[in-house]
Amino acid sequence: MTAEEWPGGPEQVRAALEETGYLVDEGLAIACFLALRLNRPVFCEGDAGTGKTALASALAEVLEAPLIRLQCHEGIDASQALYDWDFPRQLLRLRASEAAGVTDPEKLEGALYDRRHLLARPLLRALESAPCVLLVDEIDRADDEFEAFLLELLSDFAVTIPELGTVRAETPPLVVLTSNRTREVHDALKRRCLYHWFDHPDLARELAIVRRRLPEVTARLAEQVTALVQELRRQDLVKPPGVAETIDWVRALHALGASEVDASLATATLGSVLKYREDADRARGLDFAAVLAGRG
Repeated sequence: MTAEEWPGGPEQVRAALEETGYLVDEGLAIACFLALRLNRPVFCEGDAGTGKTALASALAEVLEAPLIRLQCHEGIDASQALYDWDFPRQLLRLRASEAAGVTDPEKLEGALYDRRHLLARPLLRALESAPCVLLVDEIDRADDEFEAFLLELLSDFAVTIPELGTVRAETPPLVVLTSNRTREVHDALKRRCLYHWFDHPDLARELAIVRRRLPEVTARLAEQVTALVQELRRQDLVKPPGVAETIDWVRALHALGASEVDASLATATLGSVLKYREDADRARGLDFAAVLAGRG
């Protein structure tokens, strides 16, 4: 499905996403709709585990388009994100050409620097595979230079490869950028995008997400675990659990054969939801029994 094929407005986008199991609010549905109609990236910012990356997967499913992911990290540069030359294959080609008696420098260069020897990284694959969904995950982990490079590429969805010429997307990819806000991303990049802040959902919405994602678990187990996670987020934790951790916790308990959870089992399975020793120690001091009794 392309942008022009959306059967209506944001509500239809919302319904299509919910059919994949991804629940969105009105603001996010509008952002996704405008991203498609205006060819604008969506900049998703918020705590880890709040559904930013999952949005790109859901959009790819709705559009029936490939999902291409670029995972950012400290020190990432253009060659890691865009393209590189396959030096071992170039060397083999050079030796084969020399063995065949090719000595013309221009012919040798043309044989070495052709498309067959180019390793397409995620950004180049997105330009060549469009229409597609391009996920630029955790852009806040990259440095300023990479941000500037990405901004230039997103401005016209084209890149020039000196040896081959310009590669331009026939159809601009739908771009989703995510940030966990470990640092502030420059305004220039944000201004190019439609912005949406991802907050932790309230109990009712989180429970609906869990039930949609894990329909095989009992309603009581889903409600109890969601209530426990909501209580954990009210504590002063190093890393408050996101929706992804809630789903992991419910899935783990279900795998253990639990149809409901008590304080003892909750404490024993904290490793499914909390990933720091300090957070686990603080959680063990909570009265899980009281929280569960409130849901009884």
